[in-house]
Amino acid sequence: MTTTKTSPTSRTTTRAFRCSAALAAGGLLITACSSSADTDSGQPGAPSFEGRGPITYVAGKDTTGSVQPMIDRWNKQHPKEKVTFIQLPTDPDAQRRQMIQNAETKSDAYTVLSLDVVWTSEFAAHQWIDRLPQERFPLRKMLKPVVETAKYRGGLYAVPGSSDGGMLYYRSDLLKKAGVSQPPVTWAELKAACAKVKRLPEAEDMSCYAGQFQKYEGLTVNFAEAVNSAGGTVTDAKGTPDVDTPEARKGLDFLVGSAKDGTIPAEGVTYQEEDGRQAFQAGKLVFLRNWPYMYGLAANSGIKGKFAVAPLPGLNGPGASSLGGHNMALSSFAKNKATALDFIKFFTSEENTATQLKEASAAPPYASQYDDKALTAQYPYLPVLKESILRAVPRPRVVQYGDVTAAVQQHAYAALTGDKSSAQALKDLQAALQKSVAQ
Repeated sequence: MTTTKTSPTSRTTTRAFRCSAALAAGGLLITACSSSADTDSGQPGAPSFEGRGPITYVAGKDTTGSVQPMIDRWNKQHPKEKVTFIQLPTDPDAQRRQMIQNAETKSDAYTVLSLDVVWTSEFAAHQWIDRLPQERFPLRKMLKPVVETAKYRGGLYAVPGSSDGGMLYYRSDLLKKAGVSQPPVTWAELKAACAKVKRLPEAEDMSCYAGQFQKYEGLTVNFAEAVNSAGGTVTDAKGTPDVDTPEARKGLDFLVGSAKDGTIPAEGVTYQEEDGRQAFQAGKLVFLRNWPYMYGLAANSGIKGKFAVAPLPGLNGPGASSLGGHNMALSSFAKNKATALDFIKFFTSEENTATQLKEASAAPPYASQYDDKALTAQYPYLPVLKESILRAVPRPRVVQYGDVTAAVQQHAYAALTGDKSSAQALKDLQAALQKSVAQ
């Protein structure tokens, strides 16, 4: 059901004025917005969360097939409050655009939104999602870095449904046969290990390494990881752009140099997550940076028992993943918000996040699940994943995230494809981010 009219419930939560979300002087930090919406649930001006009936759940395409069965369980238990699953494209940028378009028209077609963790601040600042009552959810049982991704200016605007940390997938069978006893901890070790593996007759046609280097959100993730893993940063703690530095250049130089020397195959600059997964499973790659979702898929492929995972390598030691995952938020323009809150609590429960772990290799938000002996025996990657999440660095949490990620993609991709030097790309990126600050 799609309409551009504002529902009665959403009208009661309309703010006294529009938040301007101005950028902080000299930085990209989100500034305060004077609005009654900043009060806790139950205070004057807070969302009422009333209404029961059908709702929608909006997320990227479910490539694992695990989401609809959970919704089916809900629908069987709540025949008068059924949830319709609306699947958007797999491309995160396309997902974000469609969600924003829906919000800008104040449509009630979307109820519960599965937001990439980095979108939470943007959607909250623009008042596209409601502030949620923290006491309704078991946040203290969750990993603290994961919960922080769901907050904006101290308020809870979403509930973690899953977390995510990048891991290094590697062909353990080939490393062992080549005499490499441990997975690489540094970039130099990765290249040295690959050189040994490629001396094996069965590996001479394999490529060394891939990640997500196509010109989309995945490139922002991989670029930020390279910069952070070399001791640099995209924006500092205050949100000020700080990417034109020697440290950041070392990170970008690793990616650019790897593309030039063949460590990253030529087709690697076209890879998104699924492209890399399929190449790794087909025996085309020795190493792959990817999310935990692919572990279960790879374990059921032709390389079952032949691969393992390790923390991402860095310049001088273990690297830093970008913090990923998805938070469940409630559209400010939705109807049946009481049902929506109950569905969010259902979907993000320990039971259902454990199901997502088992069926989709999705990183759970609950701390206890990483230390559960039965789970770690079944999913040996959990300790590596926990380390990845706890060491992870958030992408810039800014209102103007769309401008930031577009600039990163433009200039990092130009460097990867040889259109610019690393130095020029970082100089141009710094200028682009500073221009965003000045707007």
